[in-house]
Amino acid sequence: MTPMNKARTFLFFIAIQCIISCQTRETQEVEIQIYPKGSFGYDVDFLAGVDDSFLVLSRGMSSVLVSPRFQGKVFTSTAAGMEGNSYGWMNYDAIGSGQHSPHINAYGGEDRLWLGPEGGPFSIFFPPGSDMVFDNWQTPAGIDSESWDLAMSSDDRVSMTKSIILTNYAGTAFHVKLDRAIRIIGSDLLEEEFGFRIPTDLEMVAFESVNGITNEGESPWGRDEGTVCLWVLGMFNPSDKLTIIIPYQEGPEADLGPIATTDYFGEIPGDRIKMDNGLLFFKGDGGYRSKLGLSPDRAKSLMGSFDSERKVLTLVTYNKPSDPLPYLNQVWGLQDFPFQGDAVNSYNDGPLEDGTQMGPFYELETVSPAAFLAPGERLEHVHRTYHFEGSEAQMSALLAEIFGISLETLNDIF
Repeated sequence: MTPMNKARTFLFFIAIQCIISCQTRETQEVEIQIYPKGSFGYDVDFLAGVDDSFLVLSRGMSSVLVSPRFQGKVFTSTAAGMEGNSYGWMNYDAIGSGQHSPHINAYGGEDRLWLGPEGGPFSIFFPPGSDMVFDNWQTPAGIDSESWDLAMSSDDRVSMTKSIILTNYAGTAFHVKLDRAIRIIGSDLLEEEFGFRIPTDLEMVAFESVNGITNEGESPWGRDEGTVCLWVLGMFNPSDKLTIIIPYQEGPEADLGPIATTDYFGEIPGDRIKMDNGLLFFKGDGGYRSKLGLSPDRAKSLMGSFDSERKVLTLVTYNKPSDPLPYLNQVWGLQDFPFQGDAVNSYNDGPLEDGTQMGPFYELETVSPAAFLAPGERLEHVHRTYHFEGSEAQMSALLAEIFGISLETLNDIF
């Protein structure tokens, strides 16, 4: 081949490569998928636009979206890949604004770590000596607006840490180290702990957060100066057909106290809450602002919700101590019994008096005992979340297995 022919051949080869490259780029552009709102893929794409720290943990079709930048939150999860339902509630306006709000940055997330107590003589949300009113209420920055440090990550797990200094209402300073380890788990833990038989043909995602708090100061945390507790809140998407289900310990009120505290924001109307045969039912429609709590004497280590529209069963479990331990009272105001608080809570969002609304969402919350820690000691609180999707028949069988109630009966409660 002559030099001229070689040059022509080379130029022809380059031209073909350019054409192929352009066609490949066009094909790649065409193949970019836009996921619908409500899907896991939509939430991943949204967070990717504002957060370069986010991680997607995966095992099979199960995925969990975690963000060290947003206080180590598990924002959401899915049982069916990028196109599957996204279970956690995310506040797109707050996340996308790039601004910090006064009082609280309500970003959302189906597993977010807070600290308590919120109210009472040892509150960490009010400055010493202030009136416990909303204008003075401020969520500590370390659990509200500051980034966490990434310690380790792999395909299906991540761990993060944060050191903070808190001052409570009594003026006590706490040097705190927080740690959080998130991992995808299977249904075997649920079966081992409760003896439930979980069908293998259901769509499922499950994950746990192991939350630790260490006293990094030089003084012990006790009753006189006050202490803190770990508090995990799960924010989920509501529906008109969603019922929260909380098993409770039956027994006389004289021995165990009331079944639940139901007047956090005024008494919950009777058409939104029912209690019968060891089960408390609470509407999770995001349409009426209300909150309830169960003491450690009444609470069990399992609660959940069922969405009859989407056929989604959500379960939350936690490592409730077998021995009676003091829990911090979170109610605003100065209390006579600051170490008589709730072990679990549930909140249903709804419009405020002026018609505005943060959500809608509903919450399932678990709390650790009071952290009476000597210097260097650590307290651990484990919070697990399970989501199951399936047919109506499959969900009815699972409800009967776990809560002893049929889907037909559940649908007739409200």
